[in-house]
Amino acid sequence: MKAETAKILETELKRFASDLNLSDDQKTQLRAGLERAHDRVDELRAQGDVTRADIREKIVAERDSLRQRVENFFTPEKLTKWDAEVTKAKDFLGINVS
Repeated sequence: MKAETAKILETELKRFASDLNLSDDQKTQLRAGLERAHDRVDELRAQGDVTRADIREKIVAERDSLRQRVENFFTPEKLTKWDAEVTKAKDFLGINVS
């Protein structure tokens, strides 16, 4: 994982851990999921001949996969907060990835 990506991931993890009051186990599981998602998108970008549509498709797939994984270890209340935080982040970044 690139240093820049690792820094972004650490920032995301800290924010979610604080906002959602995650246990150490939840932090560990979330870190693994975020790392996997970032690594897969980085791998696609490294191929060089990918389009924005390809990257968008991969982001959607990884986001959906991460969402399914957090369902396994978040409480319903934390899952609702997670969804709200993801929506706020997409709105802030102007990302309308469905």
